[in-house]
Amino acid sequence: MTTQTFFPAGRRVLSILLVACCLSLSGCATMKDMFSSWSFGSQSEEEKFEPAAELAATGMDAYSVGDYSEALTAFDEIIDRYPFSPQAMLAELKAADCHYYRKEYEEAKTLYKEFEDRHPTNEAIPYVMFQIGMCDFARTHRIDRDISGAQESIQSFSRLLRAYPDSPYSREAKARIRAAQDFLVNHEYFVAVFYVRTKKYEQAQHRLKYILTMYPDSTIAPKAEALLAKLDAGEPPRWGINKWLPDVKMPEWTQFGSDEKPGE
Repeated sequence: MTTQTFFPAGRRVLSILLVACCLSLSGCATMKDMFSSWSFGSQSEEEKFEPAAELAATGMDAYSVGDYSEALTAFDEIIDRYPFSPQAMLAELKAADCHYYRKEYEEAKTLYKEFEDRHPTNEAIPYVMFQIGMCDFARTHRIDRDISGAQESIQSFSRLLRAYPDSPYSREAKARIRAAQDFLVNHEYFVAVFYVRTKKYEQAQHRLKYILTMYPDSTIAPKAEALLAKLDAGEPPRWGINKWLPDVKMPEWTQFGSDEKPGE
């Protein structure tokens, strides 16, 4: 983004008169008095928002090299000082992006949602909705900890698919939904293994049957089936229980990339 400099006619006239004044010291005082009595009127819109354009250029330069702190400072200043400038909408969106890349997902999600509320028909809305889902997806780490991020990411990505089914983000959104679903199934299986560890075999069997009935194509299904078979045979694993544990992290979403809709 480049910064434009505007030179209204009044400013050009003033510059010429100042040059003439400097050529004649004796005439400078007279000219100075003349200037002090003139009124050039209010600033044009270009002049009024010229600092916002400069801040936008500064912010984008910093953003392009990954200096999100400096970029955020510039974008926040535009929002605070020039909320009606042509650059304000850009600043709102890029401020959210800065928080996202700083891994401040809650802050980023709030700003993305505010952008969507303020500009519901903007062409960037599919991207904004996708990023809301990404904020949820990114804050999910392990199945033995808070899993709300995975649950909310499914809701957020599904909302995008309903509103913009043919957006450029649809395919990745579908894959991430399937990854999040698989993560949640692994959480259910993790609970079943916990029941086995604590010798609550009936609860474990119930949980494993639920997984196999509801999610027969999940990546953990073969392991769940093998564990259920041992429990049904009255031979629960007593040693080496850790080998039955699932992967505790969010699976790589790219392994779920396809054109299939979630649930198909």
